[in-house]
Amino acid sequence: MTQTIAPRVRTVVLLLLAAACALLAGAGPASAHAAVTGSDPAQGAVVDKAPARISLTFSEQVALSDDSLRVLDPEGKRVDAGKPSNVSGTTYAVRLHSGLPDGTYTVAYQVVSADSHPVAGAYTFSIGAPSKTSVSVSGQNADDGLVGWLYGFGRYVSYAGFIVLAGGAAFVLACWPRGSGVRPVQRFVVSGWLALTAATLALLLLRGSFTGSGKVADVFDLSLLGQVLQTKTGAALVSRLLLLAAAALFIAVLFGAYDKREDPQEKRDLTFGLAIGGVVVAAGLAASWAMSEHASVGLQAGIAMPVDVLHLLAVAAWLGGLGALLVALYRAPADAPVDASAVRRFSRVAFGSVLALIATGTYQSWRQLGSWSAFTDTRYGLLLLAKIGLVAVLVGVAWISRRWTGRLAETVPAAAEREKAPVGAMADAPGAAMADAPAGVGADDSAGAGADASGDPPGGAESAVTGGDRPGTGTETGSDAGEQPGSEPAGTERAAQLARQRAARDAARQKRLRDADPDRFGLRRSVLAEAGIAVVLLAVTTVLTQTEPGRTVEEAKAATSSSASTSPDTGASGALTLNMPFDTGGKDGKGIVTVDLDPARVGDNEMHVYVERPDGRAFDIPEVKVDFTLKAKNLGPLPVVPDHLATGHWSANGVQIPMAGDWKVDVTVRTSDIDEVTVSKNAQIG
Repeated sequence: MTQTIAPRVRTVVLLLLAAACALLAGAGPASAHAAVTGSDPAQGAVVDKAPARISLTFSEQVALSDDSLRVLDPEGKRVDAGKPSNVSGTTYAVRLHSGLPDGTYTVAYQVVSADSHPVAGAYTFSIGAPSKTSVSVSGQNADDGLVGWLYGFGRYVSYAGFIVLAGGAAFVLACWPRGSGVRPVQRFVVSGWLALTAATLALLLLRGSFTGSGKVADVFDLSLLGQVLQTKTGAALVSRLLLLAAAALFIAVLFGAYDKREDPQEKRDLTFGLAIGGVVVAAGLAASWAMSEHASVGLQAGIAMPVDVLHLLAVAAWLGGLGALLVALYRAPADAPVDASAVRRFSRVAFGSVLALIATGTYQSWRQLGSWSAFTDTRYGLLLLAKIGLVAVLVGVAWISRRWTGRLAETVPAAAEREKAPVGAMADAPGAAMADAPAGVGADDSAGAGADASGDPPGGAESAVTGGDRPGTGTETGSDAGEQPGSEPAGTERAAQLARQRAARDAARQKRLRDADPDRFGLRRSVLAEAGIAVVLLAVTTVLTQTEPGRTVEEAKAATSSSASTSPDTGASGALTLNMPFDTGGKDGKGIVTVDLDPARVGDNEMHVYVERPDGRAFDIPEVKVDFTLKAKNLGPLPVVPDHLATGHWSANGVQIPMAGDWKVDVTVRTSDIDEVTVSKNAQIG
C-alpha cells in the first residue's frame, strides 16, 4: 500500500504546483503607491523657449534606471541627454539636447516605487505652440525580462520558505514534540530555511538590476549592490539574512539538544525558551516584508504593518503546520507515528490561525477595496472572493480530518498493544497473526504471518534464506552448503545478515499494519486534500499581492445599467461628454461626475468637470483628478488636475491629447481625507 501511495502523492503534488504556477503566471501588473505630484514644465504647459532639462516630483522616493525618464519629440525621437538623477528629495531630472524646435513633446517615466512595484506614465508639454505628434511610448517595463521574472520567482520562493520554516517549527514545538527526532520532519523544516535564505540572497543580488537596467550582466555589479544596501528594501533583505542566522541556531537547538533532553522539567524549560525565541525570530522575519512592501505605504501604514505581520504569522502557523503534518503522516517511521493527540493540538492551532486571518484579512480588505461594490466590480475583489471560498472549503475538509482524528483516537490503544507485542509472541499459536491482521492486509501479509506462526515458511526465497540455519532441518543452500562445522566468522556474518532481515521484515509488518488502519488512511487522505487546497490558496493570495487594489480601480455598477448616461454624446462640434456615477463609501459619498472635453481631438482641448449629487444638485468635494491613457500605444496615464471655478465645477485649459485613439478616461474623486474612488470610461478622441 505504501508503494502505491507514494507515487500518487507525488502526482498530486506536481498537479497542485502546476496549478499554482498557472495562477501565478496570470498575475497582473502590481499596484503602485508612488504618484507624480509636480513637473517642470508642467503638464500641458506651452513654454516660449526650450528648457535645459525636465524634472518630475513624486510623492515618495523612487528607484531610477538609465531609461526611467525619456523625452520624445513630435516625431517620436528621443531628445533627452545623459542619465536621470535625483536633484533634491523626491525630485528627479534629465537634461535635454539644445536647440529643440517648436512643437509638442512627450515625457515618459518608468520608475520603481518605495514598495518595490513599478510605476509608469506620460504627459506632454509644448515649445512655442502645440503640434500634432506621432508618439508611441513603448519599452520594457521594470518587471519585464529575465531579471524581472527571476525577481518575481524569488519573492514567491521566499514566501513559501518562510511558511515552511516557521509553520513546520511551530508544529513540532506546539503539537508534536516527538517530531523533533523524526528525520523527514527535520528535512522539511530545514528545506524551508534553505529556500528562504537562497531566495533572500538572490533578491539582494537581483535588486540592483531589477530597478536599473534589467540586464543579467548587472546582477553581480558590486556598485549596484552598494546602492541597494542604502535603500529600504535592501535594509529589509539584510535584516532578513541576520534573522535567518538566528533561525539556524533555533533549528539546531530544536533538532539537537531539545530532542535529546530527557528530564521533564528541563524539557519544559527549554520548550518555553524556544517558544519565546521562535516567536521573536518569526515576527522579525515577517516584519521584513511589512516594512518594505504594500503595508509600509498608503493608508494607515502604522496600523497596517503590525496587522500584516500578524497575518503572515497566522498563514505560516496554519499552512506550514499543515505541510509538516502531511510529511509526518506519510513519512514518519513505523516506530514513531504521529498520534491523534498531536493532530488534535494542531486543529486548535489551526483554528486560532483562522480566527486571526479573518480579523486581519477583514482589515486588509477594507484598506484595499474601500467599498462593498468593489468585491464584484474589480479583479482584486473577485480574487478575494475566490480566496474566501477556498478558505471555507479548507475549513470544511479540516472538519472531516477532525472526525478521522476522533476515530483514530479510539483505535490507537489497540494498535499500540499490537505494535508493542514481541514478534515471537505471534508464533505461539498457529494462525494468531492471521487473526490480528486488519482487513486491509493482502495475501502476501497473511502468508508472511502464517510462516511466523508455523515456524516453516511456505517455500520459495524464504526457505532458501533461513532453512539451512534451523536446527534439525538437515538442509543447507547456497554458500552455506559448503561451510564446515566450527567456521565461526562465516556463522557470525550469517547471523548478522539474518538479524537484519528479520528486523526489516518486522518493520515492514508494523508499517503495513499501521497503513492498513482505515482511520489513519482516511486521515492521511483528508490532510492531503487540505494541503492541496492550501497550495492553491497560497497561489491566489500571492496573486492578490500583485493585483491593483480595488480602492483605486472601482467601476460604478450604475455606469453599465444606464447606457444613455454613460455613452459619449458627440455633436457637430466634436465635444465629448462622459457621465460616471461614483460611490466612495463615506458620508455624502454618492454622486455623478461629468467630464466635458472640447473639441475632443488631437492637440489643445478645454476640459470641464462637474460633480452633482444623485438628485442633481451641485456640491463641492476636496479633490478631483483626471487621467487619460491610450493602452493601444502604451501611452499614459496623462494626468490633469483641474482648477476649481464654482460649486461642483472644475476646469482645465490646454489639455493635450497627443494622438487619436480609444482613450481610457479615469476620474479620481475624493470626498474626505480617506474616502476616494476612481471611475473609468473609454472614449474615442481625435
